[in-house]
Amino acid sequence: MAEPEKKQGQLAVLKDAFRLVRREKPLALVWCALVFVLVLIGGFFAGIGLGHPIYFGILSIPLALLAAFFTFTRFANTAAFSSIEGQVGAGASVLMSIRKGFTTTPAVNADRNQNMVHRTVGRPGIIIVGEGTPAVRSLVQDEKKKIERFVPGVPVHEIFVGNYEGAVTLRKLQKTIKKLPKKLNKTQLREVRNRVKGVGGMNMPIPKGPMPKGVKLPKR
Repeated sequence: MAEPEKKQGQLAVLKDAFRLVRREKPLALVWCALVFVLVLIGGFFAGIGLGHPIYFGILSIPLALLAAFFTFTRFANTAAFSSIEGQVGAGASVLMSIRKGFTTTPAVNADRNQNMVHRTVGRPGIIIVGEGTPAVRSLVQDEKKKIERFVPGVPVHEIFVGNYEGAVTLRKLQKTIKKLPKKLNKTQLREVRNRVKGVGGMNMPIPKGPMPKGVKLPKR
Protein backbone atom coordinates (compact mmCIF):
# COMPACT_ATOMS: atom_id res chain seq x y z
CA MET A 1 0.00 0.00 0.00
CA ALA A 2 3.01 2.30 0.35
CA GLU A 3 3.38 2.93 -3.39
CA PRO A 4 -0.28 3.94 -4.03
CA GLU A 5 -0.22 6.21 -0.97
CA LYS A 6 2.99 7.82 -2.23
CA LYS A 7 1.43 8.43 -5.64
CA GLN A 8 -1.68 9.93 -4.02
CA GLY A 9 0.56 12.21 -1.96
CA GLN A 10 2.44 13.37 -5.04
CA LEU A 11 -0.84 13.99 -6.86
CA ALA A 12 -2.11 16.07 -3.94
CA VAL A 13 1.09 18.13 -3.97
CA LEU A 14 0.72 18.77 -7.71
CA LYS A 15 -2.91 19.82 -7.20
CA ASP A 16 -1.84 22.25 -4.47
CA ALA A 17 0.90 23.64 -6.71
CA PHE A 18 -1.59 24.01 -9.59
CA ARG A 19 -4.03 25.96 -7.40
CA LEU A 20 -1.21 28.14 -6.09
CA VAL A 21 0.06 28.98 -9.59
CA ARG A 22 -3.45 29.68 -10.87
CA ARG A 23 -4.03 32.08 -7.96
CA GLU A 24 -0.66 33.86 -7.91
CA LYS A 25 0.38 33.65 -11.59
CA PRO A 26 -2.76 33.13 -13.69
CA LEU A 27 -0.92 33.58 -17.02
CA ALA A 28 1.58 30.86 -16.12
CA LEU A 29 -0.66 28.08 -17.42
CA VAL A 30 -0.92 29.85 -20.77
CA TRP A 31 2.86 30.03 -20.97
CA CYS A 32 3.14 26.32 -20.12
CA ALA A 33 0.69 25.46 -22.91
CA LEU A 34 2.61 27.71 -25.31
CA VAL A 35 5.90 25.98 -24.45
CA PHE A 36 4.27 22.59 -25.08
CA VAL A 37 2.96 23.65 -28.48
CA LEU A 38 6.24 25.27 -29.56
CA VAL A 39 8.30 22.19 -28.70
CA LEU A 40 5.77 19.99 -30.48
CA ILE A 41 5.84 22.16 -33.60
CA GLY A 42 9.63 22.32 -33.48
CA GLY A 43 9.84 18.53 -33.40
CA PHE A 44 7.41 18.22 -36.29
CA PHE A 45 9.32 20.63 -38.52
CA ALA A 46 12.61 19.01 -37.57
CA GLY A 47 11.06 15.74 -38.73
CA ILE A 48 10.07 17.32 -42.05
CA GLY A 49 13.65 18.44 -42.57
CA LEU A 50 14.93 14.93 -41.86
CA GLY A 51 12.21 13.21 -43.85
CA HIS A 52 10.41 11.65 -40.85
CA PRO A 53 7.76 14.17 -39.71
CA ILE A 54 5.45 11.63 -38.03
CA TYR A 55 8.26 9.85 -36.18
CA PHE A 56 9.80 13.08 -34.87
CA GLY A 57 6.35 14.50 -34.15
CA ILE A 58 5.57 11.55 -31.88
CA LEU A 59 9.06 11.68 -30.35
CA SER A 60 8.61 15.36 -29.49
CA ILE A 61 5.48 14.74 -27.36
CA PRO A 62 7.35 13.59 -24.20
CA LEU A 63 9.90 16.36 -24.74
CA ALA A 64 7.08 18.90 -24.99
CA LEU A 65 5.51 17.56 -21.79
CA LEU A 66 8.86 17.72 -20.00
CA ALA A 67 9.47 21.30 -21.16
CA ALA A 68 5.97 22.36 -20.10
CA PHE A 69 6.37 20.72 -16.69
CA PHE A 70 9.76 22.37 -16.15
CA THR A 71 8.19 25.73 -17.02
CA PHE A 72 5.36 25.00 -14.58
CA THR A 73 7.79 24.24 -11.73
CA ARG A 74 9.58 27.51 -12.37
CA PHE A 75 6.31 29.39 -12.07
CA ALA A 76 5.37 27.31 -9.01
CA ASN A 77 8.63 28.34 -7.39
CA THR A 78 7.96 32.01 -8.05
CA ALA A 79 4.33 31.73 -6.93
CA ALA A 80 5.37 30.01 -3.69
CA PHE A 81 7.63 32.89 -2.71
CA SER A 82 5.10 35.51 -3.83
CA SER A 83 2.43 33.96 -1.62
CA ILE A 84 4.49 34.32 1.59
CA GLU A 85 6.61 37.43 1.03
CA GLY A 86 5.82 40.02 3.66
CA GLN A 87 4.31 37.52 6.09
CA VAL A 88 5.71 37.11 9.56
CA GLY A 89 7.74 33.90 9.71
CA ALA A 90 8.11 33.53 5.95
CA GLY A 91 11.82 32.79 6.39
CA ALA A 92 11.02 29.87 8.67
CA SER A 93 8.62 28.49 6.08
CA VAL A 94 11.42 28.52 3.49
CA LEU A 95 13.90 26.93 5.91
CA MET A 96 11.50 24.13 6.84
CA SER A 97 10.96 23.32 3.16
CA ILE A 98 14.61 22.25 2.77
CA ARG A 99 14.07 18.55 2.36
CA LYS A 100 17.32 16.81 3.24
CA GLY A 101 20.06 17.28 5.78
CA PHE A 102 18.70 20.28 7.68
CA THR A 103 16.51 20.54 10.79
CA THR A 104 14.91 23.89 11.61
CA THR A 105 13.53 25.23 14.87
CA PRO A 106 11.48 28.33 13.96
CA ALA A 107 11.18 31.51 16.01
CA VAL A 108 13.67 30.70 18.78
CA ASN A 109 13.72 34.42 19.58
CA ALA A 110 11.63 37.45 18.60
CA ASP A 111 10.81 41.01 19.57
CA ARG A 112 7.70 43.20 19.57
CA ASN A 113 8.57 44.54 16.09
CA GLN A 114 8.16 41.07 14.57
CA ASN A 115 11.89 40.55 14.08
CA MET A 116 12.62 36.89 14.72
CA VAL A 117 15.41 34.36 14.78
CA HIS A 118 15.30 30.81 13.43
CA ARG A 119 17.81 28.05 14.08
CA THR A 120 18.81 25.41 11.52
CA VAL A 121 21.17 22.49 12.07
CA GLY A 122 22.92 20.74 9.19
CA ARG A 123 26.27 19.54 7.91
CA PRO A 124 27.64 23.13 7.84
CA GLY A 125 26.97 23.39 11.59
CA ILE A 126 24.41 25.59 13.32
CA ILE A 127 22.85 28.31 11.17
CA ILE A 128 21.17 31.23 12.91
CA VAL A 129 18.82 33.09 10.58
CA GLY A 130 17.62 36.56 11.49
CA GLU A 131 14.44 37.69 9.73
CA GLY A 132 13.09 41.23 9.69
CA THR A 133 14.82 44.60 10.02
CA PRO A 134 18.49 45.33 10.83
CA ALA A 135 17.45 45.41 14.50
CA VAL A 136 17.32 41.61 14.39
CA ARG A 137 21.12 41.55 14.59
CA SER A 138 21.03 41.93 18.38
CA LEU A 139 18.64 38.96 18.65
CA VAL A 140 20.96 36.89 16.47
CA GLN A 141 23.93 37.73 18.70
CA ASP A 142 21.96 36.69 21.78
CA GLU A 143 21.07 33.39 20.16
CA LYS A 144 24.66 32.84 19.05
CA LYS A 145 25.98 33.32 22.60
CA LYS A 146 23.37 30.91 23.93
CA ILE A 147 24.25 28.28 21.31
CA GLU A 148 27.97 28.61 21.99
CA ARG A 149 27.30 27.88 25.67
CA PHE A 150 25.23 24.78 24.94
CA VAL A 151 27.26 23.45 21.99
CA PRO A 152 30.82 24.82 22.17
CA GLY A 153 33.20 24.19 19.29
CA VAL A 154 30.52 23.76 16.62
CA PRO A 155 30.61 26.12 13.60
CA VAL A 156 27.93 28.81 13.89
CA HIS A 157 26.81 30.76 10.82
CA GLU A 158 24.72 33.94 10.75
CA ILE A 159 22.37 34.76 7.89
CA PHE A 160 20.02 37.74 7.72
CA VAL A 161 16.88 37.80 5.60
CA GLY A 162 15.47 41.13 4.50
CA ASN A 163 15.78 44.05 2.14
CA TYR A 164 18.79 45.83 3.59
CA GLU A 165 22.55 45.77 3.10
CA GLY A 166 24.16 42.54 4.22
CA ALA A 167 20.89 40.57 4.10
CA VAL A 168 19.74 38.02 1.53
CA THR A 169 16.30 37.99 -0.05
CA LEU A 170 13.76 35.32 0.80
CA ARG A 171 14.24 33.77 -2.64
CA LYS A 172 17.98 33.31 -2.11
CA LEU A 173 17.81 31.93 1.42
CA GLN A 174 17.86 28.23 0.55
CA LYS A 175 20.63 28.67 -2.00
CA THR A 176 22.74 30.61 0.50
CA ILE A 177 22.40 27.88 3.13
CA LYS A 178 23.17 25.05 0.72
CA LYS A 179 26.37 26.81 -0.39
CA LEU A 180 27.80 26.78 3.14
CA PRO A 181 30.80 24.42 3.51
CA LYS A 182 30.06 21.09 5.19
CA LYS A 183 31.93 20.83 8.50
CA LEU A 184 30.19 17.97 10.34
CA ASN A 185 30.05 14.27 9.53
CA LYS A 186 26.85 12.28 10.08
CA THR A 187 27.81 11.16 13.59
CA GLN A 188 28.72 14.70 14.67
CA LEU A 189 25.54 16.06 13.12
CA ARG A 190 23.38 13.60 15.04
CA GLU A 191 25.11 14.53 18.31
CA VAL A 192 24.75 18.27 17.66
CA ARG A 193 21.05 17.87 16.89
CA ASN A 194 20.48 16.02 20.14
CA ARG A 195 22.30 18.66 22.17
CA VAL A 196 20.60 21.59 20.44
CA LYS A 197 17.16 20.16 21.31
CA GLY A 198 17.79 21.24 24.88
CA VAL A 199 18.03 24.89 23.84
CA GLY A 200 14.34 24.96 22.87
CA GLY A 201 12.36 27.68 21.11
CA MET A 202 9.28 29.88 21.32
CA ASN A 203 6.84 27.83 19.17
CA MET A 204 5.45 30.81 17.28
CA PRO A 205 3.05 30.33 14.31
CA ILE A 206 4.59 30.01 10.84
CA PRO A 207 2.91 30.61 7.44
CA LYS A 208 1.65 27.25 6.18
CA GLY A 209 1.10 25.82 2.74
CA PRO A 210 3.24 27.76 0.25
CA MET A 211 6.29 25.50 0.39
CA PRO A 212 4.84 21.96 0.46
CA LYS A 213 7.36 19.20 1.10
CA GLY A 214 7.73 16.79 -1.79
CA VAL A 215 7.61 19.40 -4.56
CA LYS A 216 11.07 19.40 -6.07
CA LEU A 217 11.36 22.92 -7.37
CA PRO A 218 14.22 23.85 -9.71
CA LYS A 219 17.32 25.50 -8.30
CA ARG A 220 17.58 29.20 -8.88
